[in-house]
Amino acid sequence: MSRIRLLLTALALSASTLTAQGGMGGQRGMGGQAGMMNRQNEMLFKDITLTDAQKAKVDSIQAKGREEMMAMMQGGGQDRSAMREVMMQVRAKQMADIRAVLTAAQQPVFDKNLAEMPQGPGGAGRRPPR
Repeated sequence: MSRIRLLLTALALSASTLTAQGGMGGQRGMGGQAGMMNRQNEMLFKDITLTDAQKAKVDSIQAKGREEMMAMMQGGGQDRSAMREVMMQVRAKQMADIRAVLTAAQQPVFDKNLAEMPQGPGGAGRRPPR
């Protein structure tokens, strides 16, 4: 898998726009990477209504994850399997941090949504650590 594809997958899985939650930036109908980010968040937060405070926290968590992955990609020098492993670790931490923002009633829905996401290089479909 190319570095670009890994990056696009990582960025899509750590999107900051939560259009399913009534906005948080972004627009419906966007194509390419932005549209993929929106679809990922729509899947993650299906049947979950976030408060404005939760939206802000989730956005911050996702932005931090994207920054970490971008820095890793720009650093280069790592072999692909090592980079993939680090990206999966960043993704798992990000999902655990997002889950911690949710209420006790929202967490099981989030877990279900995460488990139903397609398996992929970014670790989608795996339960976050508790």
